[in-house]
Amino acid sequence: MERRAFRVSGFLILLVLVAAVGGAAAVDHTGVLVAVAATVAVLLMTGFTVVNPNQSRVVQFFGRYVGTIHAAGFHWTVPLSSKRSVSLRVRNFETARLKVSDADGNPVEIAAVVVWRVVDTFKASFGVDDHISYVAVQAEAAVRHLATSYPYETHDDGRTSLREGTAVSEELTVELSERAALAGVEVLESRITHLAYAPEIAQAMLARQQASAIVGARYKIVEGAVGMVQSALERLKELEVVELDEERKAQMVANLLVVLCGDRNVQPVVNTGSLYS
Repeated sequence: MERRAFRVSGFLILLVLVAAVGGAAAVDHTGVLVAVAATVAVLLMTGFTVVNPNQSRVVQFFGRYVGTIHAAGFHWTVPLSSKRSVSLRVRNFETARLKVSDADGNPVEIAAVVVWRVVDTFKASFGVDDHISYVAVQAEAAVRHLATSYPYETHDDGRTSLREGTAVSEELTVELSERAALAGVEVLESRITHLAYAPEIAQAMLARQQASAIVGARYKIVEGAVGMVQSALERLKELEVVELDEERKAQMVANLLVVLCGDRNVQPVVNTGSLYS
């Protein structure tokens, strides 16, 4: 697990080294003490390191993990140690447009953007070979798995589709967080940036969507027309404007439905005879 590395202020150690070498030069006229002090100073100078904001240094001493330095500034830590830089900044990764089959077997194109950052430098450095490449591969794998788990669109109530952005994005974030935990990475957010049918079926699916829209619109028109006809019959009966038998009511209903539901303008016909001719 990640732990804090030993560190002190680099400026303090640098001041001590300068004072030690200067003092040795002042009291030693043979140069032996100065040479020893300079050699020790060179060895101690290997412990200096600089950490930028939102960066960290993973310190290793001959292969052994010593700890991690998070504080920005000029520091001194274990001499003769290697110091690997690991960024703690928030990063974005956008997957390529992946062509997969959805839950209904329809080929779709899908892409997503993932926002992530490193929260455990030990796992990021030693848990996986390359945590950046690991996140990229796992993001594409998670997007593929998500696309095969849901249909592109659905007309059934209660069934989730890929077009429902919020629910699908939340599930993608949860799944990717579980995959990336091994690399010490926290997934902050993930969003689908591209979603479409594959070009070979796009035209057929567009026609299907248009047909569904026409059917839905016709259903609403018929539903409204039936209500209007019913209201008209009840109003005529209430005001006693005219008495209609069942046959004439049926004829009136048919005429009104033709007028209200037709997609073309109707031509009025004036009846100059009696009601039954």
